[in-house]
Amino acid sequence: MDNAQLNDQQLAKALGYSGTQTATVVGITYRQLDYWARTDLIRPTLSDASGSGSRRRYSYTDLLELKTIKKLLDAGIKLEQVRKVFEYLREHVTTDIASAHLVIEGESVQVCADDGQLIDILKKGQGVLNLLSMSGVQSELEADVAEIAAQILDEQPHRRVI
Repeated sequence: MDNAQLNDQQLAKALGYSGTQTATVVGITYRQLDYWARTDLIRPTLSDASGSGSRRRYSYTDLLELKTIKKLLDAGIKLEQVRKVFEYLREHVTTDIASAHLVIEGESVQVCADDGQLIDILKKGQGVLNLLSMSGVQSELEADVAEIAAQILDEQPHRRVI
């Protein structure tokens, strides 16, 4: 991608996206987008409709959230449950919502918390399972082994080489 294309994308992000552009990018109908805005599922952050002839402008972050909503709906989660999921995420996720790690099992939606715990969003934030991260186990072991390596070698009887 050349600099001109990159600058065009950055400018588009700064200016925001119209409702029609947003619906196209997200893969939903304009009618769905309009309904979600009117019912406060997600409102455009750059410019909201304020009467006849006014236009909504959606930010890039809005598009990420809308894509997340669509993915949940495509996974079989009902719209009312999606609303509950987003209420929870907006209250508890400190980074952008689209970066949250969600686990969907049937009609259950769980979020992986920072401490590795799975929280069932639709059951009022009840913890259901802890995830144990194995990253770093090998490097920890190697550091521990390095500390005692000399001791192990000192305890070995020396062989004479003939």
